[in-house]
Amino acid sequence: MSQELLPRDEATLKVASPHEPIVVFENVSIVFDEKPVLQNISFRVNHGETCILLGPAGGGKSVLMKLANGLIRPDSGTILIFGEDITRMSEDELYKMRERVGMVFQESALFDSLSVEDNVAYRLHENQVPEAEAHERVVEALRFVELEQAIAKFPSELSGGMRRRVSIARAIIAKPDLILYDSPTGGLDPITSTTIIKLVMKQRDVSHTTSLLITHRLQDAFTLAMNRFDSETNTMKRLPNNGTDETTKFLVLNEGRIVFDGTTMELVRSADPWLKEYLS
Repeated sequence: MSQELLPRDEATLKVASPHEPIVVFENVSIVFDEKPVLQNISFRVNHGETCILLGPAGGGKSVLMKLANGLIRPDSGTILIFGEDITRMSEDELYKMRERVGMVFQESALFDSLSVEDNVAYRLHENQVPEAEAHERVVEALRFVELEQAIAKFPSELSGGMRRRVSIARAIIAKPDLILYDSPTGGLDPITSTTIIKLVMKQRDVSHTTSLLITHRLQDAFTLAMNRFDSETNTMKRLPNNGTDETTKFLVLNEGRIVFDGTTMELVRSADPWLKEYLS
């Protein structure tokens, strides 16, 4: 695999220490139309961790994701991304921050009028990366998601799962320090969902990229938590003795509040009645 998609050199990464969290929410609250959407949300995601956001629809997961990317601002509280308070940033400062963040939307959000290559290279073109270099990086990103053969196609020629894979390629093209996955398997059939989760796992285990991931499918969440990506066989492998990936954690929201923040084993062993019913 090309070194282009591997983590940045430690010397060029401002927040690379595992002791410094990449994402920190401190007592974050936001209200829409006088209705509390998130209430006193506090959690952190450390370097290299994957945080899976679970909870019923309408619980505030997507709003939390938008807050993490600076698309909306909270009514109170502090949000630190890469050690800096984004709630106080100007739009120009937020734009620079987002250059270090990859975003995968539920509906892919591809530009219909652009080819797969131009969709994936969009940020590179914005940053005036030379065409030859941009093409090489697009090829590597598409190879990572096993879709190199679709480089000249347009979104209308792709299946839903293929569009989602192109979205992942676009998110990783700039070697982000944080990836936000907003329901990347939403609306997909189980087989295609597993393909997408495998790619998320591959990014986690090969590039060790910090990530936040929303999913409404418990099966996808536990597949991610209980398997590792094997580079030699290009497959997912179940961790021995029903083990779980130590870099993957869960955050469960309900009615705008955190009801669980911890490891996979802590989640499945929880005696909380609401959590037990939700997981069943």
